[in-house]
Amino acid sequence: MRTRSRFALGGLAAVAACGAMACSAAAQTTAATVGAFPMPGVQSASPETQISLRGAPPAQLGGVTVSGSESGNHTGTLRPHSDGNGASFVLDKPLRGGETVSVKTDLTIPGARNGDYTFKTVSRPRKGLGSGGGKPNLQLLQELTGQVGTPPRGSLPRFRSRPDLRPPEVQVFHTQADTPGFVFIAPKKVFGAKTRAGLQSGPMIVDNAGQPVWFAQNDAGNVTDFRVQQLDGRPVLTWWQGRAVLGTGEGVVQVVDSSYRPVGTIHGGNGYNLDFHETTITPQGTLLGIVYNPVRKDLRFVGGPKEARVIDSVIQEIDIKTGLVMWEWHSLGTIGLGESHAPIPGGADPLYDYVHANSVNVTPDGKILVSGRELWAGVELDRTTGQLEARIGGKKSTYRMVGAAQFAYQHDIQMPVPGVVRIFDNEAAPRVRSASRALFLALDDSAKTATLTRAQVHKPNTLLAGTQGNVQGLDDAGNIFVGWGSQGYFTQFAPDGTTIFDARIARGQDTYRAYRFPWVGTPAAQPSVASTSAGRNVYASWNGATQVASWQVLAGATADALAPATSAPRTGFETRIRTDGAAFVAVQALDAAGAVLGTSKAISTG
Repeated sequence: MRTRSRFALGGLAAVAACGAMACSAAAQTTAATVGAFPMPGVQSASPETQISLRGAPPAQLGGVTVSGSESGNHTGTLRPHSDGNGASFVLDKPLRGGETVSVKTDLTIPGARNGDYTFKTVSRPRKGLGSGGGKPNLQLLQELTGQVGTPPRGSLPRFRSRPDLRPPEVQVFHTQADTPGFVFIAPKKVFGAKTRAGLQSGPMIVDNAGQPVWFAQNDAGNVTDFRVQQLDGRPVLTWWQGRAVLGTGEGVVQVVDSSYRPVGTIHGGNGYNLDFHETTITPQGTLLGIVYNPVRKDLRFVGGPKEARVIDSVIQEIDIKTGLVMWEWHSLGTIGLGESHAPIPGGADPLYDYVHANSVNVTPDGKILVSGRELWAGVELDRTTGQLEARIGGKKSTYRMVGAAQFAYQHDIQMPVPGVVRIFDNEAAPRVRSASRALFLALDDSAKTATLTRAQVHKPNTLLAGTQGNVQGLDDAGNIFVGWGSQGYFTQFAPDGTTIFDARIARGQDTYRAYRFPWVGTPAAQPSVASTSAGRNVYASWNGATQVASWQVLAGATADALAPATSAPRTGFETRIRTDGAAFVAVQALDAAGAVLGTSKAISTG
C-alpha cells in the first residue's frame, strides 16, 4: 500500500522493518489501553486498510501479526505517527474484499481478547456512489432552495485587468463597513439551476461590500468548505475539491499559503477518497475528514430490497505530515439502521445514506463529535479507542431534549466550550419546522438534559435551508456568522440577534459553508493592468492582495522609461484610473502609508 502525502517533512523516527508475519520492537509492550483501527468487530473495513494503533509510543507497541482468511499472512512496516503516540502497520499488499482479518498483539485493546481481534473487509460495489435509481425530485429541490428553475439574477462581473475571472456577484443587503475580517465562500452551481454562461465556481474571499478580494476558478470539480486554518503555526487557506454526486463526494483537501502558493494536498487514507463535508485541521496537525463508503447489504429485514447499497459513514483522523491514518470509525455496526429518519429506498439497487455524517470536530475534553444528518443527532466518540460514548438528540439520545431543543437534518455540530452545543439546524428536508435555526443548547450531564438557550433565524426572510449550512462562533461574546446553505445567504449576528452583515450569492449558486476570518494576503503573482482609450483609462487589480489602499499609474513613451503619472484610491477588486494617456503604462499597489507593495508589468496602450 502507498500512503500518499505531500506534507512529509523528511525523516520518520524509529521506522521498524517487519519480518515474515510480525513487526516487533525491542522495548517491552505497554500495559496502557491502546485503540486499534479498524476497530475490533468492524464489518466494513477497506481491503487497503492500515492497522493503526493509538495510545502508546511506537517502541511500546510490541509485535503485530496480521492474517486474512483468504489472503493469508501479511508482512508490512510499522510506521510511527508524527506525534509519537502511535503507529500504523502498513501492509506490503492489500487484503481481499469479503475476508475476515485476524490481528494478534500483546496490547490491551478495548473489544479485543488478550490483545487479539478480528474485523471484516468489504469490496466497493461496482456502482459505487452512483445514483440509486430514480431521478432527483426537482419540485422538492425548488421548495428547499428557492432557486431551482428561477432566472439568474445579478450582473456577471467583468474585469478588464483579469478577463479570465468570472466569479458570481455577491449582493450585500446590510453591512457595518468597519466589521473586521473578510467573508470566505465557495460558490458552486445549485443542482438543476439556471446560471449565466461563463459564470465560474471556486474558492472566493469577499469584503464587506461584496467585492471579490481573491477568487480562483476551479476546473477540477466542485469546491466546498473554504476557510482559514492553522497549520504548523501559520495561517493557510484550505478547501475540498473533487467530484460531487447528489450529496456525497470523492476528492481531496487543498492547502495554500498566504501568498496563494500550493502547500500540499491531503488525501483520504486506507484507499478512500475524502467526502466534501469536512476539512478540519486540528491543533495537533491532523485532518478530520469524512468518507462515504457504499457497502452491499440486504435490506429485507427493514422492509427494503434484497440488493441495496448502504453508505457506511467513515470518520478518519489523518496525520498530515505522514499521510497515515491515526484513527477511523465506521457507522455500520455501531449505529443501527433503525436510528435513521431517512426512509428505506426502493427501486433497483438503491443507495441508502442512513447516517449522512456532515461534520466532525474535537470537543474541549478531547472527544470526537460527529453530526449525523439523518439521525437528527450528534455522536460523541472516544478519540483513542473510537468507542461511542453519547448521543445528543435522535431516537436514542443520551440527553432528554427539553422543549424545542430537538433539531432535524442538521449540519455543523460544534461544542465550543464544555456543556454548550452549537448547531446549524436545517429543519428540512422534508420540512419539519418553518425556518432553519442557528441553535445553541446547554447540556446538563447530571440531569442528562439538553435545553435550548438560543435559536437564531434569518431576519426578515426566516429561511428554510434544505441542505448545507453552518454556524461559526466569532468570539466568546456570542457574535456568530451563519451560512444558510442552499439558500445562498450568509449573515452575521450580534449576541442580541441584531443583524450586522447580510448578503447572498447570485441566484443559481450557493455555498456549502460560509465563514468570516481575519486574513492578510500577499500574492506571489504581480498586480494586473489593462487600458483603453490610448491609456487614458487604466484598470488595476491584484487578485488576493488585502493591504492595497491605492493605485499609482506609471506612464511613459517606452516600457523602460516609466514615471509616476497619477494615483487613485482602491475602489474594489478592479480600480479604474483616469490618466492623460501614454504609449506604455504599469501600475503600483500602495499600502495605507504609501509604500509600494507590488508593481505590474508594463503594457502597450496602442
